[in-house]
Amino acid sequence: MSEANTVSVSILDRDYLVACPPDGRDALHAAARLLDGRLRELRRNARSATLERLAIMVALNLAHEQQQARSEADGVAGGIDRELRQLIGRLDAVLADG
Repeated sequence: MSEANTVSVSILDRDYLVACPPDGRDALHAAARLLDGRLRELRRNARSATLERLAIMVALNLAHEQQQARSEADGVAGGIDRELRQLIGRLDAVLADG
């Protein structure tokens, strides 16, 4: 890992070096802040949980949220696709009559 491609992020007051392309640094820092915030929140609510358990629970929650967002996006894309097909059908009908 070269210095130019290594980014330091802090999660639960621990620093981690992560390989990252220069154009991905901002996104990586944002992801680290999100993860840090989620871990801190869960740790406040489950003081006796191990760090490993906290990390797994946060990862599971994030994966679930991603699946929900993907499902919603697929639904929106399907609706747009149907509307476009209807509009194309109407345009074809108008052009055929013209």
